[in-house]
Amino acid sequence: MDLSLARRLAAAAAVVLLSLTACATGPAGGTGAAADPADGTDFPVTIEHAFGETVIDKQPARVATVSWVNADVALAFGVVPVGMAADEWGGNQNASTPWKDARLQELDAAIGTGKAPKQYSEADGIAFDEIAALTPDVILAAYSGLTEEDYKTLSKIAPVVAYPDVAWGTPWQDSTRMIGQALGKNAEAEALVAATEQTVADKAADYPQLKGKSFIYGNLEPDRGDGINIYLEQDNRPRFLSSIGMTMSPFVAEAGKDSPEFFLPWSSERANELESDVFVTWVPDAKTKEAIKQDPLLGQIPAVKSGALVADSDNTLTLAISAASPLSLPWALDKFLPLLGEAADAADAAK
Repeated sequence: MDLSLARRLAAAAAVVLLSLTACATGPAGGTGAAADPADGTDFPVTIEHAFGETVIDKQPARVATVSWVNADVALAFGVVPVGMAADEWGGNQNASTPWKDARLQELDAAIGTGKAPKQYSEADGIAFDEIAALTPDVILAAYSGLTEEDYKTLSKIAPVVAYPDVAWGTPWQDSTRMIGQALGKNAEAEALVAATEQTVADKAADYPQLKGKSFIYGNLEPDRGDGINIYLEQDNRPRFLSSIGMTMSPFVAEAGKDSPEFFLPWSSERANELESDVFVTWVPDAKTKEAIKQDPLLGQIPAVKSGALVADSDNTLTLAISAASPLSLPWALDKFLPLLGEAADAADAAK
C-alpha cells in the first residue's frame, strides 16, 4: 500500500473513533446536542437532491428518518434519531437490526429504554402523522423511494434530505456524505467513508479468489412465475461486489446500460444467457437453493450449473448488503465473504 495513503486512512480511522463517542440527540423529549465546532461546518447548508434542493438553517437537534440506511448513518455519527422506521423485513425482535442495536446500546439509547428512538411502521407507506408528532428539525431520506408527493408532504413538517438521483439507488458513501452535511458533520462523514471502505478492503483481501470474478446479482425464485430480476450498477448489491474486486458480467452491463431503474427484468426462458462466474441471489429459505438447481430453466444459468451459486436465505444479511451503511457492512463481511469465496472456488474448479 502507498505509505501516504496508509497514513491518510489511519488518520481517518482515528477521527471516526473520536466521532463514535459523540453525544446523541437524545430521546423524543430531549433538546439535542450542540454542533461540533471542530468540524468546521457552517450553517445554513443547501443540499441538492432529486426533487430540487433543501436548505437547513441551523444544525438539527431533532432528527427523524425514513426507510433503511438513514438511521444507521445518523447513529454512526453518534446522533440518535427522535424517530426512525421499524425494520419489518430483515429485522429482529426489536424491529431493529444487530448493528443498529449495538450502536444504540453504545449510545445509551437501546430499544425499550426511555432514550430509544420512536419506531413507526412503513408497511403502508410513510408514517406522516407519527413523524409530524415528533416535531423534527430535519427528515433524512437520502436512501429511500420517496415520491414527489411524499417529499412535498414531509417538507411541510421539516426540511427533507431526499435521494440524489435514483429511488433506492443511493450509494452508501453518498448517503453518508449527504447526511453528514445535513448534520454539520462533513469531516466526520469523509472519515467514516474512508474507514469503512478500508474495512471492506481489508476483509476482502482474505479472499483473493474473488478478484476479477464476473458476477450477476439477481433474484431467482422458481415459484414466482414472473421471471428474473437482475440488479444493475446503480444498486448497492452489485456495487458491493464491485468494491471487493469482482466484475459485473459484461452481458448485464450492456443489457442494462440505458435503464433508468436499479434492476432489469429478464425472462426465465433466457436464463441460459446469463453468463458469469458467480451468480448471487436472495432466497426466502434454504430449500429454495435446491429448487433453483432443479428448475428446468433456472438450472441452465451457467453459474448454477457449475455450482457457483450464492443463495442467501438470511434476510438480515440480505438487508445488510442491499441497504448498505457504515454500520451494516462491517457486520455483514464475516458472514457474506465466505459464501462468495466458496462460489468463486467452485467457479475455478469448474474451469
